[in-house]
Amino acid sequence: MLSERRLQVLRAIVQDYVGTEEPVGSKALTERHNLGVSPATVRNDMAALEDEGFIAQPHTSAGRIPTDKGYRLFVDKLAGVKPMTGPERRAIQNFLDGAVDLDDVVARTVRLLAQLTRQVAVVQYPSLTRSTVRHVELLSLAPARVMLVLITDTGRVEQRMVDCPAPFGETSLADLRARLNSRVAGRRFTDVPRLVEDLPEAFEAEDRGTVSTVLSTLLETLVEDNEERLMIGGTANLTRFAHDFPLTIRPVLEALEEQVVLLKLLGEAGDSGMTVKIGHENAYEGLNSTSVVSVGYGSGGEAVAKLGVVGPTRMDYPGTMGAVRAVARYVGQILAES
Repeated sequence: MLSERRLQVLRAIVQDYVGTEEPVGSKALTERHNLGVSPATVRNDMAALEDEGFIAQPHTSAGRIPTDKGYRLFVDKLAGVKPMTGPERRAIQNFLDGAVDLDDVVARTVRLLAQLTRQVAVVQYPSLTRSTVRHVELLSLAPARVMLVLITDTGRVEQRMVDCPAPFGETSLADLRARLNSRVAGRRFTDVPRLVEDLPEAFEAEDRGTVSTVLSTLLETLVEDNEERLMIGGTANLTRFAHDFPLTIRPVLEALEEQVVLLKLLGEAGDSGMTVKIGHENAYEGLNSTSVVSVGYGSGGEAVAKLGVVGPTRMDYPGTMGAVRAVARYVGQILAES
């Protein structure tokens, strides 16, 4: 284990390198930070940190910069999450409160995260499998044609057309709508098939075929793989950090175009805790020079999706973690109130 003083030296190196973009030397450290020891002692501490792989020397006769291992220790042991100021929190709330629907919430969240962190923002749409049914609406479009509208607790709306095997009257449709909602409203998607399996038996024989058709369309809607939807923004922010990527920015940009890669980066939706993946901890090779900060968001304390940012490993981790956490909290509140 590193001594308390060496931890302080590492913290100072990370803070200075993130702030100045310049490799950090022992003289600058003792001048900028109240470490309470001589430059010679700091040099010895830096040599020990380098031997253990926490810092590295990018060029001969240059100062030192943190390695992935050094950033990892900084995030795990030394960096608190920097809270947002009152005005920042109000700005977040005011911006997100203007959203008119789920697509607008996601779009505003992406823009806000990219602006706050000056990184690339990624927001996953709420997962259908983790959602509950708020309401099912059935609308008659023609004697044998019905529109099914599924509304989730996260404000997501799915519409499907149903071609019925026989004409279906308004009275029967109203009856089906009422019976269906009494069984499924407020229930998890995964529970719905079990809750509606005997519903056709509650109707006259001539209507059962249509009821079964409507229900099978509903069940198909519930299991369709809509997990893969996400929105990304702020890619242009990466160009400001071009010198942070060893050879070229292209592998990072290519990785950001891969939905599957991004979903894996964000991690499982049900894991709501803050996750920070640094450099080579990212399995995808094109992202080995980046860090990903992500967290789950949702209503009622359960995460239904993830959001986060991607940027260079030379990142303001306390500030980024604070912004990601604050935005996730406000998005969760909006979903709960919507």
